[in-house]
Amino acid sequence: MFSKIIGTGSYLPPNRVTNHDLTQQLAEQGIETSDEWIVSRSGISARHFAERGVCASDLAVYAAERAIEMSGVKKDQIDLVIVASSTPDHLGSFPSTACIVQKKLGISGGGAFDVQAVCSGFIYAITIADAMIKSGNNKNVLVIGAELYSRILDFKDRSTCVLFGDGAGAVVMTASAEPGVLATKLHADGNYAHILTVPGKSAYGALDGSSFVHMDGPAVFKIAVSMLEKVASEVMQAANIAASDLDWLVPHQANIRIMQSTAKKLNLPLEKVVVTVDQHGNTSAASIPLALDCAVRDGRIKAGQTVLMEGVGGGFTWGAVIVKM
Repeated sequence: MFSKIIGTGSYLPPNRVTNHDLTQQLAEQGIETSDEWIVSRSGISARHFAERGVCASDLAVYAAERAIEMSGVKKDQIDLVIVASSTPDHLGSFPSTACIVQKKLGISGGGAFDVQAVCSGFIYAITIADAMIKSGNNKNVLVIGAELYSRILDFKDRSTCVLFGDGAGAVVMTASAEPGVLATKLHADGNYAHILTVPGKSAYGALDGSSFVHMDGPAVFKIAVSMLEKVASEVMQAANIAASDLDWLVPHQANIRIMQSTAKKLNLPLEKVVVTVDQHGNTSAASIPLALDCAVRDGRIKAGQTVLMEGVGGGFTWGAVIVKM
């Protein structure tokens, strides 16, 4: 028994914010930046921000519906919903965003839960879904990454507010006699929890601390490059394939320099790397499924091809998965 991805979907809020737009907004607050400064450090030219009142579950549902439509699976055949998100609908993280998505999709009865591994969340969720299918517990699993980072950005901190965006991506995974997910690897190291965090806590009806993203950029960059190379090598070894066997690398879309460095260390040409960070920014747990769906729908990623997906995020967490589409 294998698990296989049979449908992909994604959604971006209609409000596209270019670097020029953001530069003007920040200038009104006395914060200086420029398109050149942002692009040179991250490769990002634009991102999407959701309107007020929109929740992560709303973005998730749009992406899920597109993935379900492509899969050909009926909604009532989905027996598990997993949502990866660091920006859930509720401050206390319950009810889970997955339960809310389940309700909005009009399906119930199967399992539903959230996964919190920040930017690695989708990789964690895929790994769980793969295990649930292989164990025989579930047949059709909906896996979603959905984020609203515009809600937790400090627009007085140009080192973070220019990097992130909102969006959602989803896949439908099903039980299959043909190989789909070939190997997965997950890791975490809480010793690095402080370098990428939202440190605020809910205490006695009030916020204790900051509700904004705090990041030590240089530390994150250094660790990300090292960890992504190592976990990619691990998962390829587990799948018994070489880098030359890969058709595509779909990395977490955080920073173009990290992506380029990872590809170089794996001896992969940049033509094999799916890049959307320039137009989406860093959408955390949504970034990998967003990029995957873009490449599937524009025809780059085709059935039968081998794809390596990997991510690294706060916690510190990191992981990778190899799939045959």
